[in-house]
Amino acid sequence: MAAAPLLIADVPWLLYRAFFSLPKSIAGADGQPVNALLGTVNALLGVLDTCPARAVVVCFGAEQATYRVRMYPPYHAHREPMPAELATQWTQAPGLLESLGWTVCDAGELEADDAMFSQACAEAEAGGEALLLTGDRDLFQVVDERVAIVELAKGRVAGKIGPAQVYERYGIEPALVPDFIALRGDPSDGLPGAPGIGAKTAAELLRTHGSLEATLLAAGAEGASSESAGENTTRADDVMRPRIAATLREHDELLRTFKQIATLVPIGDIGRPPDRATDFAAGALKAHELGMKRLATRLEQMTAPERQT
Repeated sequence: MAAAPLLIADVPWLLYRAFFSLPKSIAGADGQPVNALLGTVNALLGVLDTCPARAVVVCFGAEQATYRVRMYPPYHAHREPMPAELATQWTQAPGLLESLGWTVCDAGELEADDAMFSQACAEAEAGGEALLLTGDRDLFQVVDERVAIVELAKGRVAGKIGPAQVYERYGIEPALVPDFIALRGDPSDGLPGAPGIGAKTAAELLRTHGSLEATLLAAGAEGASSESAGENTTRADDVMRPRIAATLREHDELLRTFKQIATLVPIGDIGRPPDRATDFAAGALKAHELGMKRLATRLEQMTAPERQT
């Protein structure tokens, strides 16, 4: 029987998702909202019920990595400041999630995506498999035969995104996602991409040339031989129309910056978490402490050994 995968969760995404989808009237012991905390825990419990895991890692990080802002100041600049009612729950989240026996991984000055990337790579390199719980498509670049993304719909697991599903959506292999983001842009991160180049053209360029760097080289090359242009010269000429080539040449340096920003980075040496069952009883005690009575009751009902992850 194959070993269960490691479940790696994007806590900032879960917190924001729950905060804006659940009523703020859901309050804790101090009368303040706990809707984000409740939604985050419920989402994780729902995934575990469908996809048993050997352990759970919950990832945190900075709202935006300083080095990414330094490279491109508009990065994340369009986002509204975190609401105060969410900020309070943000500080409470690590303690609640850790009480459930889940490993907290904080990326520090980097972002939760970088922590998830690091944990997934460590798990895959050790011969294990990982499931990523996130709505951030930046993490499509991590997907391979050992790493998949769990897709949620209406609070339930709707499926898993593997290499084939990434290709179906973007028309490229997962490893080219940063190149794709650089060309097409990513409005959620404030990256505009190359003016006038949409998803279809971006994918065609990358399938033809193999990478952003090779695409930019082709856009600037004049009179290249078929050998230097590669086997797809005719197709490349069809895709690399004069207007597109001019746009790529004009934004060459900026597009390389966008790719660097979109490329996830390791957060340093991390230990592979050991197998660990979810501690529903300890989680229930913490939920009681926070005044989350319904969650506490649910967790108490899940303490039977056969329900543990």
